[in-house]
Amino acid sequence: MKAIILAGGKATRLRPITLGTSKQLLPIYDKPVIYYPLSILMLLDIRDILIITTSEDAPNFQRLLGDGSDWGIKITYTIQDAPNGLAESFIIGKDFIGSDSVCLILGDNVFFGHGLLDDLSKGKGLVSGAHIFAYEVKNPSAYGVVEFDKSGKVISIEEKPRYPRSKYAIPGIYFFDNDVIRYAENLQPSPRGELEITDLHKIYLDKGDLTVSKIGRGIAWLDVGTHESLLQAGNFVAMIEERQGTLIACPEEIAYNQGFINRDQLEVLISKMADNDYKYAIIRNTQVDSEE
Repeated sequence: MKAIILAGGKATRLRPITLGTSKQLLPIYDKPVIYYPLSILMLLDIRDILIITTSEDAPNFQRLLGDGSDWGIKITYTIQDAPNGLAESFIIGKDFIGSDSVCLILGDNVFFGHGLLDDLSKGKGLVSGAHIFAYEVKNPSAYGVVEFDKSGKVISIEEKPRYPRSKYAIPGIYFFDNDVIRYAENLQPSPRGELEITDLHKIYLDKGDLTVSKIGRGIAWLDVGTHESLLQAGNFVAMIEERQGTLIACPEEIAYNQGFINRDQLEVLISKMADNDYKYAIIRNTQVDSEE
């Protein structure tokens, strides 16, 4: 399976702080936003990743992440300059996806909690069809919404409905088989002028090829699209890391623990880091010695 991180858009709700940089390059406490979805893919053992961003922001992402080889993964880049919808990712990434299945994760989504990987692995294990998730929220009208019948069967999906039929929003991580390319190419723009991800979900639902897993209450899903939510995410990460002495979404630590890089490679990465808390948390959590 391959993966796409969608990290484009203008992030107008976050202006003026996004006038000079991409939303996905802003900090959530001690790391840039994009580290969080990237870390989820690494934890799922997805190592071939395409980042879709704007031509203006692409050089900054490349400077931050490189080609991924330092972390034992492969990162490539391509451009989406116009906000034509999430589903366009599969058209833009057609050559990258090839004949594989694909995971799409939004570049501004944060997931954390016990049992998270067990839930997400249901999508990683996809053989055919599509797999998405449902998360209970207070304001479902801000998201795509999935409705279940009394037996738990999915009966409808709507994009940002004015009057939601349930409290279950669809978080920004989706798994699809290779048919998603063909379906995306045949989509018509919505009244908003975009190729909607929910329209792809509906195609799979109508064909009986969509499965949905409810994410439990013990898992946090944060969408950092507003000033308030960005601050909340930073405070949340700071609280967990300070209390536990661990790092959330640290690519260096994940790469080492997953076996993508060895101890010598990790020590080289650490030796190049600035002398700060991030560096020493990695040393502490991996028990790797490194000299300046």
